[in-house]
Amino acid sequence: MFLHKHPYSPFIKHDTEKLIVGTLPPPRFSTGDLLEQDVDFCYGSYYNSLWLFIQKIHNLNFRYDNSEEAIVQRKQFLIKNKIGVCDIVASCEREKVDASDLGMSNVKLRDIVGYLKQYPNIKTILFTGGNSKNGPEYFFRKHLRDYKLKLELVTNEVPRIHQFQLPVIASETKQSAKSERIVKTVSLTSASGAANISISRLPLYRQLKTRNPEFNTFDFRVMQYSEFL
Repeated sequence: MFLHKHPYSPFIKHDTEKLIVGTLPPPRFSTGDLLEQDVDFCYGSYYNSLWLFIQKIHNLNFRYDNSEEAIVQRKQFLIKNKIGVCDIVASCEREKVDASDLGMSNVKLRDIVGYLKQYPNIKTILFTGGNSKNGPEYFFRKHLRDYKLKLELVTNEVPRIHQFQLPVIASETKQSAKSERIVKTVSLTSASGAANISISRLPLYRQLKTRNPEFNTFDFRVMQYSEFL
């Protein structure tokens, strides 16, 4: 049995407004056996295209290697755009050493709600995946139940958007009464290659593909992500 621990601490600043939430990186990021084109940072897998989408949206020129410069480039982008990263899985066990979400067992979750309380400027959570079993939204729903909270549907179109009310103490006004803070969640289509099949089945993708035969699943996610990143 392989104990898969998340290799990175949450990357959140005092002015962070959006929080990217996935599960955890492939096991090689925990063991240090990186590929030549991996970046030793969140979503740094050569097979995960999140940074390629961001690069396309913002016309950037990221490095894709094990260098410190590649890490700094990504951190600078996140800081400038008030975006944080805090995957929800702290650790899990695996019988097979791979990156499959379904292969995770005995999952230990991070206290995302605790981070939301610690960083009150966060208004939006961006899930890198939907509500399928062991996906980030799936775990977050489970996590919310521990706080007796739940997601409320805002829009059922892809990407699905929900919101929830986070009770906060109005300490800044020195009042004992509670107030409510609305946090929105957006379930983006996964940036992994495994999501290409599900994208190809979406009516919107098929419609756009019919209009432009050169339109592909990469273009679809760039279009989707550009609204939120």
